[in-house]
Formats: sequence, structure tokens, C-alpha cells
Amino acid sequence: MQDSGAAMRVVMVTGPSGAGRSSAIDALEDLGFETIDNLPMSLIPRLLDGPPLPRPLALGLDVRNRDFSSENLIELVDRLHRAPGVASDLLYVDCSTDVLVRRFSETRRRHPLSPDGAPLAGIEHEQELLESVRERADVLIDTTTLTPHQFKAEIGRWFAPREGGPMSVSVQSFSYKRGLPRGVDMVFDCRFLANPHWIPELREHDGREAEVTAHVEADPRFADFFERVEGLVTSLLDAFVDEGKSSLTIAFGCTGGKHRSVALAEKMARTLAEQGWRVSKRHRELDRRKSLAAPGKQG
Repeated sequence: MQDSGAAMRVVMVTGPSGAGRSSAIDALEDLGFETIDNLPMSLIPRLLDGPPLPRPLALGLDVRNRDFSSENLIELVDRLHRAPGVASDLLYVDCSTDVLVRRFSETRRRHPLSPDGAPLAGIEHEQELLESVRERADVLIDTTTLTPHQFKAEIGRWFAPREGGPMSVSVQSFSYKRGLPRGVDMVFDCRFLANPHWIPELREHDGREAEVTAHVEADPRFADFFERVEGLVTSLLDAFVDEGKSSLTIAFGCTGGKHRSVALAEKMARTLAEQGWRVSKRHRELDRRKSLAAPGKQG
């Protein structure tokens, strides 16, 4: 890859068919990106090794790509993140299963993985293929409840050229039982805090809810821990921007990924947003439970 002055901006766009990947590509083109859809993944490194591109680049990647696989895509993402002179993001455009089924029914389109059958079979197969890619995404936009105008605005919020603070920050929660998330820049372990799991009336709730947050924050060690973490993170953000980093991922982990890590991630995301950073939130285990509970995913 090249390293000549300013970093080459590359956004890779993927997600299940029907979620809005093509609309995201169109929105990025409107923002000044040069867009290429369904380029074989094996050709992408060669493209970036060529002459410098005059504009930022958006690449559409999905199951129709000739050499597509989740393993190949994750390998490509990791390679670009390590490449000098390249500032890359993986944008995952998602949508709930029932809305995807409705969209295919309304448009009478055939699903690429189920051309001769019901769309649901293809949708579920594609979601399984993309599960590890979804977890690896730098930016995740769920279009389930978004209008086209809102979706385009969300793309602009993340990727429109900006002066002064272009870096996006993703704050995530996870369970150590399922391992560290891939592609995380900073990880904080909060398993030492009081665990709401052992309080019967809190067990079925999660860290987004006030009573769980109050229990976590009541731990005498919480205030000092959060103050130190916030100080470390905020002191490094401007330095990462100066280095040309386009995105930063911060993760909090606990035992189950439901209470303490979620509460910490919510509080950190809110704090950074109040400071003016572009912040997204991901709760890996809560998202996974939601996905497994969707129609056709049980059992």
C-alpha cells in the first residue's frame, strides 16, 4: 500500500441483501466518494497499490462478489487497517429479518442466495454467513426503522468530510466468555465491579436500564475507575486524530456482556458525545440475543 502524505480514505460497505447497501453506496457517491460495487476482493489490494486516487473510495462488497467469504473480507479489513497510508472503515448496513422479508415481498425481488425459493431461507443463510463480519464492523447502521432521508443523513453524519474532528468513535460492550471483539483499539475489564446478575430483581434487565446502572455505579470502586478511564481516553483522542486515524473502537468487557460492560459503554458513549465526538454504540451480546430471538432464529 502507498504512504504518500495524506491517508487514502477507504470505506468498505457490506450487509445483508435488502438492508440498504446500494443506497449507502449512492449516498457516499453524493458525498464525493469514488464508488466501485462488487469488485472482486482479490483485486482491491492491487487497486490501492496503484496510482493515488484523487477522491476517497467506497467499495460495495456482498455475497455476489466472485470471491466473497466472511473470512476473506475480515482478512482484507485487517490488512487495510494495518496498511500505512490507508484510513479504512468497514460499514455494515443491517436490518431486522422481518423487515427484510417484507422488502423482498414488496419489490418481488429474488434473494441472491435463494433465487428459486422463499426469500426467508436466503436471508437467514446470508445472516449466518455475515455474522462474524457484523461483529467486526467499525460502523453499524440499522435501517429497520429509518426512512431513506434519515438513512442518507446518518451516512453523512459518519462520512461527510469535516474540519477538525473527523474521527468516529465506537464504544462497545462484550462478554469475556465469547472472547475479545476483533479490531478493538482499547479494552477495559470491568468484571471487578458489583455484578447485578446476583440481584434477582435485576438479573433479567441490562445495563441500559436505570436500576442496573444505579447498582453498578453504587460500587465504591466505580467512580475512580470511570474517571481514570475517561481521562485516558479523552487524552488520547486528539493524538489519534493527529495521526490520521479515522475511527477508534473502545470496548468494555464483563462476564456476561449484559450488565456492567453495557452500563460502562453507555456512560462512556454519552460522555464522549457530550464532548462533541461522533459516537456509535454496540452491545455485542445484546445484539446477538436479539438476533437469535428474531423470527426463524429460535430453536
